[in-house]
Amino acid sequence: MLDTYKAVAAAISERHSVSATYGGFVREMCPHAIGWKDGREQCLFFQFAGGSNSGLPHGGMWRCLPLADLHVLRVYAGPWHSSPDYWNKVVCVDRITAQVR
Repeated sequence: MLDTYKAVAAAISERHSVSATYGGFVREMCPHAIGWKDGREQCLFFQFAGGSNSGLPHGGMWRCLPLADLHVLRVYAGPWHSSPDYWNKVVCVDRITAQVR
């Protein structure tokens, strides 16, 4: 079985994209910071494609997701997506173990 935490941490270090199902939608995302928040594994992603209950604006948006709720994870090389306000969003992870520099 795929260890989601290790796979996402490796994707951060390699600047790879992640495809996963969350909340019933397939999401294409670039992980930026991984660690723990309130005792659970969590990651700050920039979602650039796929679906969402709240919709996805043109250009993408930040998502802070608990790793336990991600399914069908696939890590792949592709264009890197981000936003200049990255450092303002890192608060969604209290104890960071890996992040984009």
